[in-house]
Amino acid sequence: MFFIDFNIFDFIDITLVSILIFQLYKLVKGSAAINIFIGMALVYIMWKIFSALEMSLLSEILGQFISVGVLALIIVFQQEIRRFLVLIGKNIFKNKNLFIKSKSTENFLNEENINDICGACQNMSKTKTGAIIIIERNDNLDQIIKTGRVISSNLSQIMIESVFYKNAPLHDGAIVIINKKIIGARCVLPISESNIILTEMGMRHKAALGVTELHDCIAITVSEQNGKISFFENGKMQTNLETKKLKDLITLSSLKK
Repeated sequence: MFFIDFNIFDFIDITLVSILIFQLYKLVKGSAAINIFIGMALVYIMWKIFSALEMSLLSEILGQFISVGVLALIIVFQQEIRRFLVLIGKNIFKNKNLFIKSKSTENFLNEENINDICGACQNMSKTKTGAIIIIERNDNLDQIIKTGRVISSNLSQIMIESVFYKNAPLHDGAIVIINKKIIGARCVLPISESNIILTEMGMRHKAALGVTELHDCIAITVSEQNGKISFFENGKMQTNLETKKLKDLITLSSLKK
């Protein structure tokens, strides 16, 4: 009689591999890479089946394809791999007090700052003035600031509206708010490949989603097409927001620090 030698370590091994595959699937789901991921998974399964059936020629061909395919996957999935490593780092170091000293809540936004941001977004929404506002939390955004212009200005409603005024020299790009100050303007953000952004929303929303996928920060956009206000955090989006709802979301995010 044929018996399968199966122990607790085999169970743990299968469970961990299943979790890893599921997380990888979630990461690439909704992007163009999902078809490549499924295709490679099917090739790997066929390789294992042919190897178990001792079909040496097919298993050899697929084995060589798999070995070369690892390098191809690194190239094709470079953005997804980066996001995956960032996700692992965020989960492992979730309790930042153990490893990384969190920034003081005194440096985050107070009620006056939040009112200034919400007031600016409300006015820009009425005039359909496009805007991207990035608010730093625990991650350092210096690399993003370097892509734009350092201005180091006090945070105020008038300043935000002035930067994004359609004829202003700094209106194209994002502003970055750190420690209650506007530190950078005209900053370039990473673009998300997720399909949760509707086609009509454009690059502004993809950029806001992309930066929150990679960094612990908040992003707020105002659409110049329809004036809708959207809020982004942890790679998730809430859109068509009223001013009160936007204020509640920013306030809640400040309590998570």
